[in-house]
Amino acid sequence: MRDLNKIFNPKSVAIVGATAREKSVGLGVARNILEGAQGQRSVFFVNPNQPEILGQKTYSKIIDIQEEIDLAVIVVPAPVVSQIVDECVQKKVGGVVIISAGFSEIGKEGQIKQDEIVKKVKDAGIPLIGPNCLGVINTSVGLNASFAPRTPKKGEVAFVSQSGALLDILIDGAEDLGVSCAISYGNEADVGLLDVLEWLENDQATKVIALYVEAIKDGRRFMDIASKIVKTKPIIALKAGKFESSSNAVKSHTGSMAGDYKIYNSAFKQSGVIEIESIEEMLDVAKLLAWQNRCKNSFGIITNGGGCGVLATDYCKINGINLAKLSSETVEKISANPVMSPVWSKSNPADIVGDASPMRYKATIEAVLVQEDISGVMVIQTPQIMTEALENARVIIEAHNSFPSKPIVCFFLGGKISQEAIKLLQENKIPNYSELKRGIKSLSFLAQK
Repeated sequence: MRDLNKIFNPKSVAIVGATAREKSVGLGVARNILEGAQGQRSVFFVNPNQPEILGQKTYSKIIDIQEEIDLAVIVVPAPVVSQIVDECVQKKVGGVVIISAGFSEIGKEGQIKQDEIVKKVKDAGIPLIGPNCLGVINTSVGLNASFAPRTPKKGEVAFVSQSGALLDILIDGAEDLGVSCAISYGNEADVGLLDVLEWLENDQATKVIALYVEAIKDGRRFMDIASKIVKTKPIIALKAGKFESSSNAVKSHTGSMAGDYKIYNSAFKQSGVIEIESIEEMLDVAKLLAWQNRCKNSFGIITNGGGCGVLATDYCKINGINLAKLSSETVEKISANPVMSPVWSKSNPADIVGDASPMRYKATIEAVLVQEDISGVMVIQTPQIMTEALENARVIIEAHNSFPSKPIVCFFLGGKISQEAIKLLQENKIPNYSELKRGIKSLSFLAQK
């Protein structure tokens, strides 16, 4: 396993190509690095043409910096990169991230330039991420060595992507979820997906790993590494380049060959990787796996809308989710509670009818979770005139605290009425989905079948 700590947890960072020019990558990286540093690391700007950037003195060359440099982030035009790498080797930096594009993704000439750079860093024993990448983020140590539009809040999901732009979408979309690491590896010239996976296996802040993959260079090694990791951390994968037309696009994007999709699909299944189909689904599944425990496939549904209960039942059937039969003891316990409507369904889904109060939700959720063969519950709320969304959320949080090993997945449906309640749920790591089909498909990956 390669030592990537100087890249992901550097004590000193130099940005070569930092600039004060607005709307530039160099300025974006400089701002992001400074924002997270806050005394945790030394930051140096290298630009021979600007004496000061963001109120900080600059250096003409990285070798002019007296202190040791753990990480060098290179943001200069492609023709200059080789010279900068020579200086990084001379400086004996701990690791390099090359954000600059113009290498293997543009064809033979770019490949030659890339190969020259890789030989230099390999001979010097310096790990290199990139070129042609967004950069790297590690929120647990306040590192944002990228030109992402913002720094995500801390979380438990690591997003790893060949595409920098797609990683930007995931970072922005994970606002509620949070991020442990966001890693763009671009052309994968030196450090690749498999090296990153091995590092993330031991990263204490990461609970779930989510991958955007265009091509995997060593399928057998990927399967070996992934099979080991999934025993403790789920891996989610979105594979792009499934067809011949899109495979050609992959080659022009990162200079990689996508290969036969059937092989990827089989490799994911054999190694226990969860393959999903969209960016939206990646975020849905990541949230559920990060916030709730995996469990046996036996669930209850509680709803204040009978139609939604029927739809949920259909989606459970489609996605292989088992709905447990409510025991006679559970039915009797719920029916005996004075807050319960006499016309509730007395079955699973437990339809507690449209005028359900928070206390009715509380009585039903607790009774269902007590039933031994039920491993988790789906709670559906439809917006009726008597619905108390915020109080319902508090009841659910209390139940989750009382039964922490049994996942609770919420569906507060509708729009504006439930926004404050949904925010409260997700602040307490209880996932809410605005659409039954999406959430129940995600739940199918939580259930151990």
